[in-house]
Formats: sequence, C-alpha cells, structure tokens
Amino acid sequence: MRHLVRLGAHPAALAYSMTTLGAGMMNSIFSFYYVKLFLNKYKISEGAFHQSQVVYMVWNAVNDPLFGYMQDNSRVPCCSQRRLSILYGAPFYALAFLLTWFPWRSYSPGDWLSGFHLMVALCAFDGMLTFVLLAQCALFAEISAHHQSRLRLIKYNQVASLIGSSSVLFCGLLSNNMDDFAAFQGFAVLVAVLACGCMLYTGLHSESRFDAKGSAPGSPGPNDQDPGPAPLSFNAVASMTGQIMTNKDFQLFVLMNFFQVFLVAFCNNFTMIFAEHLIPPDVLPSLAKSFMYGAGFICPQMLVLGAHRLLRDVGYYKLILLTFYVEAGMALVMLMLGPQHYYVLALFLTANMILIQAAFSLFNLPLADIIDSDLQKYKRSSPLSSMVFGTNALFTKPAQSLAPMLVVTILNHYDYEHLKETAATADPRALESLHSTMFYLVCLVPLVVASLQVLAWRPFSIRDSHTVDLKYIDG
Repeated sequence: MRHLVRLGAHPAALAYSMTTLGAGMMNSIFSFYYVKLFLNKYKISEGAFHQSQVVYMVWNAVNDPLFGYMQDNSRVPCCSQRRLSILYGAPFYALAFLLTWFPWRSYSPGDWLSGFHLMVALCAFDGMLTFVLLAQCALFAEISAHHQSRLRLIKYNQVASLIGSSSVLFCGLLSNNMDDFAAFQGFAVLVAVLACGCMLYTGLHSESRFDAKGSAPGSPGPNDQDPGPAPLSFNAVASMTGQIMTNKDFQLFVLMNFFQVFLVAFCNNFTMIFAEHLIPPDVLPSLAKSFMYGAGFICPQMLVLGAHRLLRDVGYYKLILLTFYVEAGMALVMLMLGPQHYYVLALFLTANMILIQAAFSLFNLPLADIIDSDLQKYKRSSPLSSMVFGTNALFTKPAQSLAPMLVVTILNHYDYEHLKETAATADPRALESLHSTMFYLVCLVPLVVASLQVLAWRPFSIRDSHTVDLKYIDG
C-alpha cells in the first residue's frame, strides 16, 4: 500500500476504499449465491425459507439504528471511533461470511436444520456487515465536507468495488457457477482472508476529522480525567431521530432507496436462476453466463468511474433520475419483444444489473448532503452520520427480505420447487408456465419499481451540492 501512496494515491481515500474492496468481495458472492445454494443444493423448504427471511427482516431493520446509536453515542472506543469499529469488526465479518458455505450436516429435502442454518447465517452476516459498513458510511461524511473530496472518495470507492466485484466472475469460472462446490468453498475461504486483510488496513490507517479533534492542542488527552460527553438520554435520542425522520428530503430518499434495495436484491438473488431457465445452454453456455454474471457486478463500477465528470458537472440528482427512466424504458422494450430473443434477454439482464448497481453506488452522496443539512439546521457540534445511515436502513433493509420472499412465493406457485430438479422430464406445459412467469417478473418488476422511483425522487430538493465546494467548515 505504501507503494501506491508513493505513486500518488491519496492516503485517506485509499484507506477508506480498502473496506469497500474487502466488503465488495464478500457481499457480491454472498448476495449472488446464497439463495440458489439454499434452494437448489441445501433443498430448504419454502416455509423454512420464509421463516428465516422474516427473522432476518426484523433483525436487518433493528440492527442498523441500534449500531448507529452505539457508534454515535458510545464511550467505548471500538464503537465510537469509526476506524476501530472496522478494525475489530473485520475478523468477525469474514467468519460470518464463511458460515453460509459449509453445511452443518448432509441436508435432506426440507430439513429443519437447513432453515435454522439460513436464519443464523443471514443474521450473523448482516450484523457484522452493518457494524463495519455503518462505520465506513459515517467516515464518508466525516472525512471531509468538500464536494470534490467526496467525489474523490467515490472514485476510489468505485475502483475498489470494481476489483472486489470481480470475485463473482472468478468464483463462477473456478467453480463452474457453483457446480464444483468444493472449489467454491475453497475460493470462499480465500476471499474471506483477503477481505479481512483489506478491512484491517482501513482500521489501521483511516481517520475521521471528528476523531482528530480529540487530539488537537488544548483538547483532553487520553490520560486526562475528562469523561467526555455524557451519553444521550432516551428522550434526546428519540428527539434527534424524529428530527431526522421529519426531514422531507430524507423521507423522499428513504422511499426511493427502499425500491432500489428491493431491485438490487431481486437482481442479485435471481438473475442466475432466471438466466438458467430462460436462456438455453446451447444458446449461452455456462462459461458465457459466468462472464455475464461477472459483468453485472464489475461494469457498474466502470460506469460510475466513467461518469465522474458528469457527477462533478451535472450532479447526482439528474444522473440517478436518468437511470430510472432508462431502466423503465429497457424493461418495456424487453416486454414488447418477448422471451424468444435470447441474446437480447441476456443483454437486458446484464444491463439491468449494471444500471441498478451503478445508481445504488451513488446513494452515499445524497445521504451525506442530508447529514450536512441536518448539521447546519440544528447547529450540532458533530454530525449524526451513523444515526442518519441507520435510520435510513431501518426502513430500507426489509426490502432485502421482501424481494426473495415475494419471488420465491410466486415461483413456487408455479411449481418451481419441483420443476427445478426435473426440468428435463417435466410436463412441457407446466415448464412453459413457469418460464412465462419468470419472464414477466424479469420485465415487470424493474418497469413498475423504476416508475415508482421516478415519482419519489423528482421532488428531492438538494440538487446543487455539486456546485458548492464547501457547505460547512472542516474542524
């Protein structure tokens, strides 16, 4: 890493982006493979799948504001200092990632233990993901208030995410899209080790400018008897949360982001399943599909990097709005063309993943502006970064569970639970009905959701932050 700094890499941006690199490697593999693993290999029952998703949905919503409060108000350094949260959380994050890929015994179809395994794996992985990445999200708002500095963080972040997302491509190539499960498990262990090392680098070298204030001349040192700020009362926390939630721009962002999280989960969890059923292997072999899946994770980062000048000149508001129009337009064209155009369908599936992930990569910018607005409006001594990110997650994270629950319910209504194993010998009419349902899901979900996002995003009022270099003075 020192060689990269000597070559001109910005130290703070490099340290920040290393967590993105590590998390990107693990999150891409987890979100893309876990649904197929439990449905097709562990043969989890629909009831157990839904039960696990409901528990996960509750935990997923609760842990973000809980960890947000801890990180903004705790006196314990491993919670209150962003870099230490990442440093100590990284090893547990990597271990939670590995929990999914190793069955606890040889599962029979409908085995209750596979359902319990999914519930524990989802909650453990999301708990550690939240603890680490919430601290990183807070760092994004706290490293600098300069718009150009934040764009530099986005740029480094996208390079790191580009490299990290390639894990899906290499995993698919080495494991033949998980058909060679032993190779898949070995690659997962390698990814966990590399990811942990990357996040430890952030924990050792990254700093928030609000952490730095504690070591400024005249401020209490570590051996002084200043106990620091008193912990906030429940009423104070409730009041601040209410102030955040009554911000109109925050409400609009949360509504739009809920739909985006739903779409991201929909694409990540089911693109592979849809492609395997809707695109015959003689049209697109497994190797070509591996590159297709890899492109869906790698190209979004390339798109955002290519749009860096547009972000600076036009701003994120118009670019995000544009992606919604393009997503809806592509889905409408695909719906009109029909499922028999296999190459167009493959291109649509890939392009849809790319656009959805690319837009999602920009969402830290509006949230950082909302944090700045809240800081100025209420004249706070330091920003409520973790609480804003955590409150946003409270309302948006349930979409990560709703998407797979809804889609699995619809697919099993058309007998996917049985047809996935007997496609070659199944009743052609039943199989055709299932494939027709899959195609309509592929087209209608992005079309409807993107249209709703346009309605939610258009009234958002913070549109010109790219024209203001500094919104408040760095301490």
